[in-house]
Amino acid sequence: MVSTSVILIAVLLLIAIAATIAVGMSKENREGNPDYEKRTKGNWTRLTLHYVITGIVGVVAIIVFVTSR
Repeated sequence: MVSTSVILIAVLLLIAIAATIAVGMSKENREGNPDYEKRTKGNWTRLTLHYVITGIVGVVAIIVFVTSR
């Protein structure tokens, strides 16, 4: 039997995939933004910060999951 957690994760994954495709196919994304391309340092800094925070939250979630069993 499939658990509720697995179903929730699958639904969230499908929503994330659909949202990513929608953003990629949007008119604004296809036209581009010259200002965005000029500010690469700030963009990379924010992107890296998002990945670091997500990584830390993920590791903490795994630790909590493993230790609570």
